[in-house]
Amino acid sequence: MDHLAVKHLKMLKDEHPQLNKVILSSVKPFNEELNDFLTKNFDQFLELDHQTDLPIENLYETPETLGKDRIAAAAGANELFPDQNILVIDAGTAITYDLVSEKNQFIGGNISPGLEMRYKALNQFTGKLPLVSYSDEYEKIGRNTTEAIRAGVQNGILAEMSDSIDLFNRNYQNLQIIMTGGDSNFFAGKLNYSIFVHFNLTLIGLNRILEHNAKEK
Repeated sequence: MDHLAVKHLKMLKDEHPQLNKVILSSVKPFNEELNDFLTKNFDQFLELDHQTDLPIENLYETPETLGKDRIAAAAGANELFPDQNILVIDAGTAITYDLVSEKNQFIGGNISPGLEMRYKALNQFTGKLPLVSYSDEYEKIGRNTTEAIRAGVQNGILAEMSDSIDLFNRNYQNLQIIMTGGDSNFFAGKLNYSIFVHFNLTLIGLNRILEHNAKEK
């Protein structure tokens, strides 16, 4: 949901009274009413930020700028595949490529524009190009402007993903590839690699971070 309200949390708490720990991950500031409810109605309330203790070692040089979804997905991937080299591809608004090493360390990764963002950019930053949406059926070479945009965007992302996977594969042995995000199925099925798709990867990571901190108490 776009907006988290106390009434939603009250309904959730009423339906599941056994819930006693909660983690909040948000890029938007939240109000005092929400903070009070979470603090008073749960045994443990954890707000994820760059100072939160993590179940994996974070080697990112600027942790304060690291997206919470990126570190949560990395923690989730490490939960599913501990002690393995993992490439986490999140195909959402932006496309992120993040590496978790076999030493259970978050190394870092790359960020590029996502599928919809690329379509909107071509429309907004040019004078005449139309706004095009993605399609499962598209040409390798466009024969009109719509086809040309679709082929350029979608084939371009697939080429980028393939090149990124090859890059990480060359540097990290026995690499496990996990893809998450809204456009995962669209891309994973078109890449010639063994890819594990998990749409709840970020939630798994958030739960792991919460449980990790609960054990520390």
